[in-house]
Amino acid sequence: MLDAEDCQTMAEVRAGVDAVDRELVQLLKRRFDYMDAAARIKPERDQVRDEPRKAQVIANVRRHAAEAGIPEQPVAELWDRLIEASIAYEFEKFDRIRA
Repeated sequence: MLDAEDCQTMAEVRAGVDAVDRELVQLLKRRFDYMDAAARIKPERDQVRDEPRKAQVIANVRRHAAEAGIPEQPVAELWDRLIEASIAYEFEKFDRIRA
């Protein structure tokens, strides 16, 4: 995969984006594996949603985005959706484990 600055054609750009997307999906899988662990470890269902932790994660991501030189707000919005999807997934996993 070429670095973005080395791309000369849109085909190369698209190939690079597709490669990054594959990597992101693998990273998301790892993140959801941690949701599996959280569902297994948390003793009570009401512990699945943790608003202070959500705020902390989004603040961390905003800081990382700023450090990387990418727009903080869209990244924070993506993470808000990711966290909500993770919480829904963890609730489902929590309930399946204890069914």
